[in-house]
Amino acid sequence: MGGRIEGDELLGNTRGLLAYLYGPGRRDEHLDPHIVAGFAMLGMPDPGRDENATLTDLAHYLDAPVRLRNNEFGKQVTDHAWHCPVRAAPEDRYLSDAEWAEIAQRIVQAAGVAPAADDLACRWIAVRHADDHIHILATTVREDGRRPKLHDSGIRVGVACREIEKDYGLRRLKKGDRTGTRRPTQAEMHKAKRLGWDQTSPEWLQDRMRAAIPHVTNAEEFIAYLEAEGIEVKARRGPSGDLLGYAVGRPGDINENGEKIFHPGGRIAPDLSLPKIKARLESSRAEEHPTARRNRPSTPWHQAADALDTLHTDLADDTRAQAHITALGELLEATAQKAPANLRAELRAACKAFSRAQRSQIRAKDRAAQALRLAARDIVHTATGPDGSALATLLAGLVWAVILAGRWHEAKNHAHQADATRQALDHLQAAADEALAPVLAELANRQPKEQTSRTLASDVRAAVPDHADLILNDPSWPALATVLADAEAGGHKPHQLLQEAAAQRELDTARQPARVLVSRIQHASRNPVPNRRAEAARRRSTTGRWLAESTIPVPQQAARAVSQGRNTRPRR
Repeated sequence: MGGRIEGDELLGNTRGLLAYLYGPGRRDEHLDPHIVAGFAMLGMPDPGRDENATLTDLAHYLDAPVRLRNNEFGKQVTDHAWHCPVRAAPEDRYLSDAEWAEIAQRIVQAAGVAPAADDLACRWIAVRHADDHIHILATTVREDGRRPKLHDSGIRVGVACREIEKDYGLRRLKKGDRTGTRRPTQAEMHKAKRLGWDQTSPEWLQDRMRAAIPHVTNAEEFIAYLEAEGIEVKARRGPSGDLLGYAVGRPGDINENGEKIFHPGGRIAPDLSLPKIKARLESSRAEEHPTARRNRPSTPWHQAADALDTLHTDLADDTRAQAHITALGELLEATAQKAPANLRAELRAACKAFSRAQRSQIRAKDRAAQALRLAARDIVHTATGPDGSALATLLAGLVWAVILAGRWHEAKNHAHQADATRQALDHLQAAADEALAPVLAELANRQPKEQTSRTLASDVRAAVPDHADLILNDPSWPALATVLADAEAGGHKPHQLLQEAAAQRELDTARQPARVLVSRIQHASRNPVPNRRAEAARRRSTTGRWLAESTIPVPQQAARAVSQGRNTRPRR
């Protein structure tokens, strides 16, 4: 439909569902409820049109095949009421009862509830109680006592709705690719509201399962981490004790019989099934524990920014690109967990939106994204509070990485994933702007002298002539001038840094190109200046040895070493 299929679900009480459909609604929004289509309109009681008809009569009429089967067979059919709300978009035109009837007929045929020309199909009705939507209710026992084939009914209904949108001139939605998460059912949403929960149980569990992934290295650790976080886990194991599957439950989530409700990982999200979790975690096992990397010269925040460069070079191969985009979501999650409190809301919203972009039908070559996954693990295990410039640099890199991920999805016609990257980008850009603001202010306060600024402006015009005017007129130019002056004082060439930074990210789409260059050049200028004399000596050497830069000739070095009783081999 031009709006959406709100999801199909199986319920156990036909009479109770009818009471909702014909009732006033939770905010008196149900007006003139009545049947617009059904399996056999002749003789069907309609409480909305016949004052003598009752909801009990209608439920009895629809449930007749169910009662007959339950009386003849030992195993009772319990969840037998199939419910599918269908809603038009707000901008769609008004649809008459006859048009809604045609739409309902096409949907039950696509779902397998009532195939075309099947006289023994399930009993069903479509109830309209508002201008913009209908509810389809069917009992899932056929007239011959068999059960309908409803597996993947949501996929088939979605395909039918795309055709309906085209035929009726409604707003057209994007075609699904079977990698999205299941929509919350009406029952789950009502339960969450009744219990005062902000999220339904599957949504609440998904957020915590994704938050766990950067902390663990295998499936067993994943299960243990979830349990430590208060999530109840029901593991399925083979005779050898090997983990074969798992399901998770939210504390306090029980059914009407007081039994704990568990959700299989793959039902919560396709990429949270046990095989997918194992593939992701086992592909990025570190050779050393993250705490052993604490003494590295750069911080985990800088290492993560370095790791993002691997995504830029691996988008040409689809399997590697999908692996990097999946791991990018894990790095986003790790960053959100360790970022300062004032940035976490936007970063968590970015993670939630980007989770849809992590999945596609392309099989990921998970081992290709090892650098990103290790960077995420380093952040959650070893990072303390980041300094402002390091965090701003990482967030700027994440913004550009998400832009690249969105472009890749667009090129592959992954409509839902491309939308997800755009949503994530809005939140991530807001966090990056907030993180960069104090850094820019500090840099602008140290703006170099006018003569130095004019010289650096000449470097800008020579290095990036097409964008020079935008950069020099950008409010962040004083901060960029300070960064360039600092880099030059460290031995770097501003002209070369500008060219390299512009080559790494094109500036045509940048809102403020000077801001983009600040983070990139700060990141690049952390690296030591290349030792060109030593490199030239290494290339000339026939033995492959090379000497470190020194003002002392080699014979004098050797003589000094002998005189001091040391090994005569020159030090690197």
